[in-house]
Amino acid sequence: MDTQEGACLPKLSRVAVCGGTHGNELSGVYLIKELMKRRREADDEEQPILVLSNPRAAQQCLRYIEVDLNRCFSHDALNAPLSDSAPYEVIRSREINAVLGPKGSADSVDFICDLHNTTANMGLCFISCSDSDWISLHIFKHLQLCIPDIPMRYLHFDLSHDEAYSLDSVGKHGFAMEVGPQPHGVVRSNVYTTMKTALELVLHWIRLFNCGTVFEGGPVDVFTLVKHVDYPRDCSTHDIVAAIHPLLQDKDFCLLNPGDPVFQTFSGETITYNGSESLYPFFINECAYYEKGIAFSLSRKSRVNVPSLRANRDQSR
Repeated sequence: MDTQEGACLPKLSRVAVCGGTHGNELSGVYLIKELMKRRREADDEEQPILVLSNPRAAQQCLRYIEVDLNRCFSHDALNAPLSDSAPYEVIRSREINAVLGPKGSADSVDFICDLHNTTANMGLCFISCSDSDWISLHIFKHLQLCIPDIPMRYLHFDLSHDEAYSLDSVGKHGFAMEVGPQPHGVVRSNVYTTMKTALELVLHWIRLFNCGTVFEGGPVDVFTLVKHVDYPRDCSTHDIVAAIHPLLQDKDFCLLNPGDPVFQTFSGETITYNGSESLYPFFINECAYYEKGIAFSLSRKSRVNVPSLRANRDQSR
């Protein structure tokens, strides 16, 4: 598409907000519960579909019960045979897909915002499998203008729609909203407020879009995942033998150059970054990723020219 011509997309008639996909990421858990409470009190049918994604994990304040729910939404995972011993989250992913999907079908919801927290110093991030979803990129631009004092980044995991494994991929458009730093199992008022404000702005943008507002295009910086980096490990026990170096800790999205310190071994030695190009680290020392063998991830920064955008007046598809 020539981004100078502008884009015209269908209205977002069915919108879903999900929280508690990871049950110990409490800003999303409590924000969804608050929104559900407001809906009951106001009986407002114009509110989005609200989903507490993993209620059992939320009740026990665990990331998940058996397997990571936010890895269960690829096309293959959703369509594999289901055994009697299937993990709870696999069954739950089918239930969510039945309500918000089916994924990849004309019946799937138009937009999903899935709420997450991170222990890493990442500010407010949108995580998407597309760097050409003009809806998500325009919402990101809108939030940058409305809350310029909050550090914001758009993260792109380069996956096809079928390969995308996260809950938000069930919708036609959407993203995970990641806000941190916040310890898991804890809710911090400032982080909760940032998430609440950001979600209100997302829903406000959708209302404006559906009413016919034309949004001007422009550049957006996008960070595309390049690779994950594991901790140094003992070759016999597989235990980690180093921690994130103090000079890297909390430096999410600060340029990492070859030769920069990345780990400090438990015996006090410094290990440096041996990559061939400068990249941007994120999810540095994320608590939930120890089990996944990820000390931090690396991304490449690029600039995407986003076209002007308006809703299609003719909703026929």
